[in-house]
Amino acid sequence: MSEVILITGTRKGLGHALAEHYLAAGWIVAGCSRGAGTITHERYTHHELDIADDVAVATMVRATARAHGRIDALVNNAGIAAMNHLTLTPSATARRILDTNTLGTFYCVREVAKVMTRARRGRIVNFTTVATPLHLEGEALYAASKAAVESFTQIAARELAPFGITVNAVGPTPIDTDLIRGVPADKLAALIARQAIPRRGEPRDVINAVDFFLQASSDFITGQILYLGGITR
Repeated sequence: MSEVILITGTRKGLGHALAEHYLAAGWIVAGCSRGAGTITHERYTHHELDIADDVAVATMVRATARAHGRIDALVNNAGIAAMNHLTLTPSATARRILDTNTLGTFYCVREVAKVMTRARRGRIVNFTTVATPLHLEGEALYAASKAAVESFTQIAARELAPFGITVNAVGPTPIDTDLIRGVPADKLAALIARQAIPRRGEPRDVINAVDFFLQASSDFITGQILYLGGITR
């Protein structure tokens, strides 16, 4: 029987690559984005919603669980960033970042955990960013929103461990997606120079880390934050 995975932000970029990877591996994939889906596959279902809408998230999770009887894994890929000096960050941008990155992650974990606790098994992978340990200027609120995700990940890992559910997080380096399109080239180069392995990340790098956290033999690994590229705190 195919395993069931829910991946957020699958319309394009890294989420799209993750969805295609798990479809190729034989998984049943449910995905979502604020726009229409871009994947056509017999084992893929797309939900058009904003993960900052807790009612919409609950509806998606219930529909997925009803359709397949379970949810084996959740990958919280969806997120937004905005590069501004903190004094120039509009309130609307601040709310959007926190609502999507922090509350959206919380809503998805909360609802999927309700399904997983009944099965007494599951894998959850959240996404953070190297902007958090590097304390990147111009990304104060984005980095802070992901710092909250990291703390949430570690506490959720303890709360859900008795139910056989692991919760971990991956922190990618810059990858060629919409998330870094607005970052000036000089700032991007300076960020990459701070990595032990000074190159841009690729989807395969993130997929490899997610695969590690999802595999059955990773049942003793939880509450971990894995930064890519050789970034450490």
